Amino acid sequence: MKTQLKTEVNIGSLSLKNPIMPASGAFGLEMEKAIDFNQLGALVPKSITKLSQPGNVKPRVCETIAGMINSIGIQSKGLDHYLEVSVPAFARYNVPLIASVSAESVEEFVEMSSILGNHPNIDALELNISCPNLKGDGKAFGMDPYITEDLISKSKRVANVPVIAKLTPNVTSIQEIAIAAERGGADGLTVANTLLAMAIDVETRKPLIGNVMGGLSGPAIKPIIVRMIYQVAKVCSIPIIGCGGVMSGKDALEMIIAGAKAVQIGTASFINPTAITDIITEIHTYMDAHQINNINDLVGSVEI
Repeated sequence: MKTQLKTEVNIGSLSLKNPIMPASGAFGLEMEKAIDFNQLGALVPKSITKLSQPGNVKPRVCETIAGMINSIGIQSKGLDHYLEVSVPAFARYNVPLIASVSAESVEEFVEMSSILGNHPNIDALELNISCPNLKGDGKAFGMDPYITEDLISKSKRVANVPVIAKLTPNVTSIQEIAIAAERGGADGLTVANTLLAMAIDVETRKPLIGNVMGGLSGPAIKPIIVRMIYQVAKVCSIPIIGCGGVMSGKDALEMIIAGAKAVQIGTASFINPTAITDIITEIHTYMDAHQINNINDLVGSVEI
C-alpha cells in the first residue's frame, strides 16, 4: 500500500495543495478544455494592467533552436474587465488565484495592489517588476534594488494578501534584488522571468520579433534559473517559486532541490497542453519511488 504523500506547500500565508502552478503569460481560461484546474497548486493568469493595451507589434513570438522568444507586451483588457470577467471565471475552481500585476509606475502598482489585494476572490499578488518602468526610461523596476524595495513595501502595506515579487534574471546580481524585495516585505519571490534575447532572419536581415528583442524561455534557460534559485535561497529566507524552462517533473524537482518551494510551468504548456498535470503526476511518482513522504523535505536538499 502506498504512503499518503504530503505535497502541500506554503508561500507566506498562502497554502497550496501541491507546488505546481502555471506561469503568468502561458495560462488562460481556454486551458480548462485540456486540464482540470482543480488539480493545480494555484492559478496564475496573464499579467493585468490598469488600462487595456494592445501589446507589441507583430510578430510577437518566434522559435529558436534554444527555445522560444516572445514579446507580447502585456496585452491586456484592463483591470475593470479582469475584475468583472476573469476573476469570477477563475473563482469557480477550488484553487488559489494569484493575480499577476503589471504597472507603469510605483504609484500604479500600489493602486492596483490596493484594489486586487483586497478582493475576496484573489488570494495573492505576483508583482511583475520585470516589466519596463516608463518613468525610468524603460528600465525594469526589478533592476534597481532601491525601487524594488520601495515598490514592494508600499504595495505590501495596502494589500491584505501575500505579495510575491517576480524578479528579472536580466541583472548582474539577482541576489541583490532578491534581498531588496525581502527587505520590502515580500512574502515570496518568483525566480525568474525570461532572459532578454534576439533572433535575426539571415535572408531578410530583419529581427524575427516585431519589437526587435524579446524574452527567451524554454529548456535552454533552465540551468540558469536553477543557478539563480540556488543563489537566492542562500541569501533569502522567504519562499521561492522557480520559473523558467521546466518541461518535466524531473525539471521541477531539480528546482525544488535547488531551493524552490513551488514551480511555475510556461513554455511546456505550448508544446503539451497537459504538461502541468503531467508534471504533478511525475512528482508523485518520484516521491513514492524515493520514499519521500513530504515534498517540503526536498526543498533546498541539494548536496554540495
